[in-house]
Amino acid sequence: MAGTGFLGIVLLGLLAIIGSTHAQLQMDFYAKSCPKAEKIVKDYVNKHIPNAPSLAASFIRMHFHDCFVRGCDASLLLNATSGQSPEKNAVPNQTLRGFDFIDRVKSLLEAECPGVVSCADILTLIARDSVVVIGGPFWNVPTGRRDGVISNVSEANANIPSPFSNFTTLLRLFNNQGLDSKDLVLLSGAHTIGLSHCPSFSRRLYNSSGPGGVDPTLDSEYASNLKANKCRNPNDNTTKVEMDPGSRNTFDLSYYTLLTKRRGLFNSDAALTTNSTSLALINQLLSNPLKFFYAEFAKSMEKMGRINVKTGSEGEIRKQCAFVNS
Repeated sequence: MAGTGFLGIVLLGLLAIIGSTHAQLQMDFYAKSCPKAEKIVKDYVNKHIPNAPSLAASFIRMHFHDCFVRGCDASLLLNATSGQSPEKNAVPNQTLRGFDFIDRVKSLLEAECPGVVSCADILTLIARDSVVVIGGPFWNVPTGRRDGVISNVSEANANIPSPFSNFTTLLRLFNNQGLDSKDLVLLSGAHTIGLSHCPSFSRRLYNSSGPGGVDPTLDSEYASNLKANKCRNPNDNTTKVEMDPGSRNTFDLSYYTLLTKRRGLFNSDAALTTNSTSLALINQLLSNPLKFFYAEFAKSMEKMGRINVKTGSEGEIRKQCAFVNS
């Protein structure tokens, strides 16, 4: 009997451990500690994103880049820590906008519930709510993330997928985060909104193996238009270009249609058509109603939002999103 009692204690201990690892995030995490938290975020987004819809693309990109480095812990929002150059300074993050927007939301939440709502949850909620405001898909955002205390530029440069990556590299970086080829195709669909700058793709126009330096995998008419009207020389660092021309504020399937026409802007876009599995998924998305894409995109976004989250006593709840607590 004594042995049975000991075994019971061991089993209870194991169940507690399992519970703590699987009950990391939950819907309405702040229901008791800060009941108005999610409404405060949503109301602010609803008020301001209609006047600046391009921020929706920046926030979803910011969320993506944050999760790929040390998990979804808002380390991307930090300024320098312990003398280290932060993730903000990494090449993929230098064109991100909206940090001040996040700071304003954080101030509202601190006024309502000091030291309760994490910057990691704020970023995740803003990304979702801003996409919904522009007419895009809704996805569940379980909360309870805590904020990281380390932000390192070299980790960001190493882990965030590059617009120059081929399919093998993209899949490896996604697999490193527990994501698969389906997630790669679906999350790339966020390129249906937003803008890029010439340095992210101009080598496809000027420094590739095709005639005139043009990438032979890029539609020649599209390439000519980009060279004539957008990135007129290889040194243009400022011109902005729609990733999904004519539809940059509409969350739709046209990005995938462009891929099948060899009009994906980045090498990483074009790479999605070089693998039979990813190409089959692209064709499946295009052969189904928009709501099918929305449903599948939502699943991948929620999955990404769970990457290596800090919960419980890990990390901290920052008082200001750009600074670790003193």
